[in-house]
Amino acid sequence: MWRSQEGNKNSNPVVGSDTPFENVVHFETLPRKKGQGGSPFPKRIHSVIRCRTRLQRAYGPDNIIPSCVACENKTENPENKVCVGGGVCPGCAATMPVTSQLFRSLPRARLWGPSLLPCQPQVPCCPLSNQRASSWPPAFPKRGYRRSPGLQSYNLSPPQVNSILKANEYSFKVPEFDGKNVSTVMGFDSNQLPANAPIEDRRSAATCLQTRGMLLGVFDGHAGCACAQALSERLFYYIAMSLMPHETLCELETAVEAGRALSPILQWHKHPNDYFTREAQTLYFNSLRTYWQELIDLSSPGESLGPREALLTAFKRLDSDLSLEAQVGDTNSFLHHWVLRVAFSGATACVAHIDGNDLYIANTGDGRAVLGVQEEDGSFSVHTLSNDHNAQNEKEVARIQGEHPPSERSTVVRQDRLLGLLMPFRAFGDVKFKWSIDLQRAVLESGPDQLHENEHTKFIPPNYHTPPYLTAEPEITHHRLRPQDRFLVLGTDGLWETLHRQEVVRIVGEYLTGVHQRQPLTVGGYHVTLGQMHGLLAERKARASLVFQDQNAATHLIRHAVGNNEFGAIDHETLSKMLSLPEELARMYRDDITIIITQFNPHVIGHQRQGEKS
Repeated sequence: MWRSQEGNKNSNPVVGSDTPFENVVHFETLPRKKGQGGSPFPKRIHSVIRCRTRLQRAYGPDNIIPSCVACENKTENPENKVCVGGGVCPGCAATMPVTSQLFRSLPRARLWGPSLLPCQPQVPCCPLSNQRASSWPPAFPKRGYRRSPGLQSYNLSPPQVNSILKANEYSFKVPEFDGKNVSTVMGFDSNQLPANAPIEDRRSAATCLQTRGMLLGVFDGHAGCACAQALSERLFYYIAMSLMPHETLCELETAVEAGRALSPILQWHKHPNDYFTREAQTLYFNSLRTYWQELIDLSSPGESLGPREALLTAFKRLDSDLSLEAQVGDTNSFLHHWVLRVAFSGATACVAHIDGNDLYIANTGDGRAVLGVQEEDGSFSVHTLSNDHNAQNEKEVARIQGEHPPSERSTVVRQDRLLGLLMPFRAFGDVKFKWSIDLQRAVLESGPDQLHENEHTKFIPPNYHTPPYLTAEPEITHHRLRPQDRFLVLGTDGLWETLHRQEVVRIVGEYLTGVHQRQPLTVGGYHVTLGQMHGLLAERKARASLVFQDQNAATHLIRHAVGNNEFGAIDHETLSKMLSLPEELARMYRDDITIIITQFNPHVIGHQRQGEKS
């Protein structure tokens, strides 16, 4: 609310007008996630002019310097300039690479400042000369803001924003042979931005060494990160085994029986933060070996599964193993607790397998895969390769309703959720939607004490009559790559809730080609003068001429997803606010975001297509 000291309201000030009311933002006006109330994504954050502007008007922009809000040390001030809270000294900045580290060093009250709450006059925090002291306080306009005692500003500098955005970025370039790239994949960029603490998303990328092709996947966990973590470590091994011919599987089994070292199956491309659960590796290997032994028994020499059948079999088998491991348990108390955590949490998966010109997408849940196609005029269009498995998919709703008696038709999907609780209609884990009530109770009774204290695991969904209600079976799409297919974007739902798929492809396409497709400038209903419109166009032209500051396409896309303002441009104020939300509030305004962007080689694709025709 906009209120003057006289009590007058000005709830809709004209942007750029000469009014003493400068635009500030409350938490209530930040764009919340859908279903959270307030303005849903992708509506943009209102423009902000922070209270530091007022001090700059009074003292001049060159006479304002920040004090460190982390250690409370005042910046060296030989010229007796005015200090304003909100800066971070170099020593603190070096030890604060990510958001959580920034906030854990600060008192909670300092996370709320004039950038998010009504502004208040600032007092000088360093000695002033006699001349300056005699003129304090400055002559502010009579109208002001409601005071917020004890709240100080906190603003991330551009280097700090970059440090947060780039903390989890990873890039891989496919090696060349004799100076030539013989793969249809040139490389990929990936990144993650957490909203949950800890982040519940995971990602994986690997090259198949015993077969051919590259595997890439994003995994979105819920009710914890355990299931997504297990998928990121195990699913690609199951896919690789499914793709192997009978003879290679027999060689693996012979090597294990003889105690010889196994030949590598996958070459992982991992960020240092993408870890493995070392304590569970023996358990994982034993389950994987049982799977390949069954594949040997079911196949004959010279036989192997095709990519579509291999992906389908691997998804379903891993979900079955997650369930079986939780039922059997383990003598090791840590492993027993871990397998139950994995089974009772859940995760969606969106996986791509690329082999030559053949691109397969296997999707379970609400992750998404889109292809960026370059048209003849240089613009980019979208080719969607996956379907969301949620209430917005009418076919998916009909499938679930058809798998249960007519008496459950009104209860199986309620409030756009499975049994009124779960948003994705397909997922790994989530045994609360798959096991019978008796099996759930028997497993929990024999489980470790830590599990008895978890109310989530003991809760039985309402109207739970004919399980299973959930499946991990993927929907598989095949696409033959063409020279105009330039890149593939895999993303968890945190990305797609923020940006439309066409906008995603446009942003990535412009980043990779360096060519900006100018769109008509819109102002979203704001009242602007001709002079202000001229300024907006000049700013857009200046931005287009700048070299991209990101070396990673996924980082560039996340910057847009989090920092776009109402005009569709990256705004540092918006980025700073969204990245400096406290952990307990960040999840209300956005979800974890995980992205993998794979770039294709049009020359190799075209050459292979010509070879196929001849």
